Amino acid sequence: MKKKPFVDKEQIEKMAKEYPTPFHLYDEAGIRKNARELKEAFSWNKGYREYFAVKATPNPFLMDILKSYGCGYDCSSLTELMLSEAVGAEPGDIMFSSNDTPAEEFAYADKLGAIINLDDITHIDFLEETIGHIPETISCRYNPGGLFKITNDIMDNPGDAKYGMTTEQIFEAFRILKEKGAKEFGIHAFLASNTVTNEYYPMLAKVLFELAVKLRKETGAHIKFINLSGGIGIPYKPDQEANDIAVIGEGVRKVYEEVLTPAGMDDVAIYTELGRFMLGPYGCLVTKVIHEKHTHKEYIGVDACAANLMRPAIYGAYHHITVAGKEEEPCSHMYDVTGSLCENCDKFAVDRMLPKIDIGDYLVIHDSGAHGFSMGYNYNGRLRSAEVLLKEDGSTELIRRAETPADYFATFDCFDIAERLPKK
Repeated sequence: MKKKPFVDKEQIEKMAKEYPTPFHLYDEAGIRKNARELKEAFSWNKGYREYFAVKATPNPFLMDILKSYGCGYDCSSLTELMLSEAVGAEPGDIMFSSNDTPAEEFAYADKLGAIINLDDITHIDFLEETIGHIPETISCRYNPGGLFKITNDIMDNPGDAKYGMTTEQIFEAFRILKEKGAKEFGIHAFLASNTVTNEYYPMLAKVLFELAVKLRKETGAHIKFINLSGGIGIPYKPDQEANDIAVIGEGVRKVYEEVLTPAGMDDVAIYTELGRFMLGPYGCLVTKVIHEKHTHKEYIGVDACAANLMRPAIYGAYHHITVAGKEEEPCSHMYDVTGSLCENCDKFAVDRMLPKIDIGDYLVIHDSGAHGFSMGYNYNGRLRSAEVLLKEDGSTELIRRAETPADYFATFDCFDIAERLPKK
């Protein structure tokens, strides 16, 4: 199966005249289509809501697009809360799922009317001391430990994760919270990452639905919502089959009717906190070939680096690469595609078969729409690139400018760089 970019060479060449490479590019039409399909897949649940994982792509323009489909925001830090507030989040629009949380972040979340999702039982007292009360609606994060399996395949190892409460702790937490005034409860869990299977959500739902029934029975707590969090992945590789969100939604519905409905809990809302699934395939990194090197291997040097997309460098993650304008040419040359950082791991691809690449070619690095720009950094003094939106009508909009040296030096308040540079 071929992975095709949502932009062609002619479009890229036109954009590059206005926005110097490298830049992250997002596909508005694709984002909107995907948001509609997600909403439809869970339309059977009256209270369903997606809380977009802001950490994946913290850009207000993109957040605003998702807001138009009823999405709220999943935040994990003070600045994500501030960004969500700035794009118009109202009370109830934010799910605050953090860990090792500073007091001022709990206070800000409470001020915004965010739904606070507690990561640990000790945070109950910490929250109460911080804001002076326990919110009437509150959520707890669950970690059953052990391995999470689908049939015989190990999906992930929650027992090694730092997040969430044990089974015993979440029962005790509900009792304590209820005594302290909580009236409506949520359950949250994230047990596997980037799953490319339609079975993950239904399996997770079964675990959480059965837990919810026991929690209500043993603590008397009213379960308002169950948050399936993220974990639905995307096919980074061409031979991977994409998840079918309609099939996933139907799978969750069946489990809901098998577990919750007979228990008289058919008023429970389903929430999700998707990031990668919402935006991953609808963003790409556009970069220009500026060097080639022939030593022990064949290297292609581009004007982007791991500061623009670090997943391949730190995870060895695969991101597909298209040479713009050479989509139909044979992949007859083996290259390492590299950036300019002084680190040998700064490679977008290793031993990748691609068409013959020439200096000046544009490369499209796929699936950077989530955890792409957001994981950027300034090592080697490299500057983060611009973000551009390809709109539905084919026009483009700059939705974040590229950093400048002035941005990089802005926090040196006690050292005036401009004054110390030689005057020209």
